[in-house]
Amino acid sequence: MIAIGSDHGGYKLKEQLKRYLDELEIAYDDVGTHSEDSVDYPDIAKKVSLKVRVRGM
Repeated sequence: MIAIGSDHGGYKLKEQLKRYLDELEIAYDDVGTHSEDSVDYPDIAKKVSLKVRVRGM
């Protein structure tokens, strides 16, 4: 399991990464953002880091 996330500036690239991971059948947890609406990247980074810490990835 991989935790992934991006701010609004990286949203399109993250979506491409998800398609690639799907092709490889690699599981991931997308913590956001889920659109190109403006968000603060530290909020997303915190969500990813908490997933890594909790799951021991």
